[in-house]
Amino acid sequence: MSRPTLTLLAPAKLNLFLHVTGRRLDGYHELQTVFQLLDYGDLLHCSLSEHADFELHLDTRCLSQPVPLEANLIRKAHDCLRARAQRPLPGVRLALEKRLPAGGGLGGGSADAAMTLLALDRLWGLDLGTQELSRLGAQLGADVPLFIGGHSAWAEGIGERLQPLQLPPRWYVVITPSVAVSTAEIFCHEDLTRNTPAIKMADFLAGGVRNDCESVTCRLYPEVENSLNWLRQFADARMTGTGSSVFAAFEDEASARQILADLPDDWHGFVARGIDALPHAAPVEQ
Repeated sequence: MSRPTLTLLAPAKLNLFLHVTGRRLDGYHELQTVFQLLDYGDLLHCSLSEHADFELHLDTRCLSQPVPLEANLIRKAHDCLRARAQRPLPGVRLALEKRLPAGGGLGGGSADAAMTLLALDRLWGLDLGTQELSRLGAQLGADVPLFIGGHSAWAEGIGERLQPLQLPPRWYVVITPSVAVSTAEIFCHEDLTRNTPAIKMADFLAGGVRNDCESVTCRLYPEVENSLNWLRQFADARMTGTGSSVFAAFEDEASARQILADLPDDWHGFVARGIDALPHAAPVEQ
């Protein structure tokens, strides 16, 4: 008898801006950012298995460069949740359709880990709740709680202090050149701006924000600068996070798709709609 399969979208996120406001004694950087979730990302298919404790099948046909299996956080999320349960659990079969490039700054690995925790919590009947799953997710990566919470959000601290947001409806063109950016390299660089004054939500809404990592990244990775310059022919463009992906916002889907149609052949790109909340997310209290 076939077992039911649970399929979850592991969405991309954009950093609509990224300010580095300081550096802590432990080496982590204090940030301010807005995370915008998108209706596009990896697809994770999960079901119970009688044949093995853990099976993972990775499909990377949508990517120009394969993602190494060992670089994926799905196994770590599985092991973390199984250890937390502290009781015998059935095996699982997971299949990941990988559509988000590694090193793009789109949060693909964190989203995969978050959806693994959510899916297995449901399949195993653990019912741990968002708060406990977010605590476990934070051990896997700073962005994992964002995807478990499932809301676009204003973020501070190292990205762990989240305030859900409702953002204006937008369509985004997202472009990734054929290069993977090292987050560690950017945050360790001596020329990175680390003293941007903290701002309020009203300042973000009024504009004038930026990505503090962009100038260093463009200097180290000319491919990122080239993609920004190309996209800026059509709209205000910005780098997301500390990755190689860049984006621009449009008010309608047709305009965004018209730009994507002219994308140079050696770049990866997609069009996606910004969303305030994933289907599993609880309503935001007003």
